[in-house]
Amino acid sequence: MVWGHETMPETGIDVRGPRFGAAITTAILFVALVQALAGSASGAVAALPLSQRAADPGFVAVAIAAALFLWGVLSPRTAPWGVMFRRVVAPRIGPVREREDPRPPRFAQGVGLAVTAVGLALHLAGVPWALPIAAGAALVAALLNAAFGVCLGCLMYLGLARLTQR
Repeated sequence: MVWGHETMPETGIDVRGPRFGAAITTAILFVALVQALAGSASGAVAALPLSQRAADPGFVAVAIAAALFLWGVLSPRTAPWGVMFRRVVAPRIGPVREREDPRPPRFAQGVGLAVTAVGLALHLAGVPWALPIAAGAALVAALLNAAFGVCLGCLMYLGLARLTQR
């Protein structure tokens, strides 16, 4: 996934960019998880009308995270964390030393979108604890990437790529 210094092509993305985005996503998902837990604490999600489920602060916070994942899938060059990294952060932390194929991180954004979208849909359907579980799962994945450089979605992409090449 990461190319060595000697053979670093001019294409690809700075490996630090997705980790920067994952750090911000971690913060957003932490807030979403706290809000989702607060809304699910009573366990009465199924008894609420659809309009109240959609207006729940946890639902709104997870929906914002899902929208950002969608943006990262559809237009990664214009996604806010990538733009912020390229314009503000990268010039201050030095030149690119390693680049990576942009496809695995983009796929990982799609995985984050799928996880949060399922949580949102199940919450709207009245499934208790679906929203905090989805927010928590996405949070763990983002935190692993931000803190340790372990991108679960990227690993899934590479595993699927290997399976399809057989």
